[in-house]
Amino acid sequence: MMSTRPSLGFAGIGLMGLPMCRRLLAAGYPLTVWNRNPAKCAPLVEAGARQVATPAELCGHADVVMLCLADTAVVREVVFGPTGVAEGAKPGQLLVDFSSLEPTATREMAAELAGKTGMAWLDSPVSGGVAGAEAGSLAIMVGGDETDLDRVRPVLLALGQRVTHMGGVGAGQVTKACNQMIVACNALVIAEVVALAEQAGVDASLIAEALAGGFADSRPLQILAPQMAESRFEPVKWHVRTLLKDLDTAVKFSRETGSATPISGLAAQLMRLHGAQGFLEKDPSTLVQMFRGPETTD
Repeated sequence: MMSTRPSLGFAGIGLMGLPMCRRLLAAGYPLTVWNRNPAKCAPLVEAGARQVATPAELCGHADVVMLCLADTAVVREVVFGPTGVAEGAKPGQLLVDFSSLEPTATREMAAELAGKTGMAWLDSPVSGGVAGAEAGSLAIMVGGDETDLDRVRPVLLALGQRVTHMGGVGAGQVTKACNQMIVACNALVIAEVVALAEQAGVDASLIAEALAGGFADSRPLQILAPQMAESRFEPVKWHVRTLLKDLDTAVKFSRETGSATPISGLAAQLMRLHGAQGFLEKDPSTLVQMFRGPETTD
């Protein structure tokens, strides 16, 4: 049985992983960290975390191993590759994956890990961005056994304001795909709106204020519309490539399930076009550049 304050391992110290780990340390959890680029762990080590050289070593110091990684391929490598989590995992330990992955692949990896090691898997993707990670206000959607979720619910509540059990393994990833479909399509429409207002001679910086509280209002509108109107594209708080990856995941999964997602399919192609023009590593607020006239895109 895990103690009331479990020891934690965390792999993936990136835009989201770093503030999430800081919150776990602030909440008093013993934390061991690993990252492919070891230098990124330095701020956490200074704050009291232990650093290890391989993902497998996380299992030697943690009841719960958490992942926040780029995509399905990276998670598979960190879990099942040489010196991966599976090499150190033991029955009774729990893997909590905050990454946004393909639901089908998640189910397959969870079954493989349980069969090889006895380690259980919760897919627990998050929404709220870097600001949510810093504030501890993430929305966390969880797939897996409810008993396993109960074991780590207090840990997750140190990171998010809402933890929702969506069903069995993979259900969290399906929910995150739905979330990203809404977010990405919304971002593209907001970009169209800002560009249209500008070209019609309307002050686009007032759009978010004018629509606040109405049916068109949303957090993406309030965040993205002012940034787009001001061409304020730095600092980068999330990436076009992330939205594209998640849209591709959603469209692929829709084909696997026989569901139609034509709007998200179009959004994926527009996001791919924008990325191909040199914006993959840029903030999605740059989507407005795709709809502006040539005189405003230099």
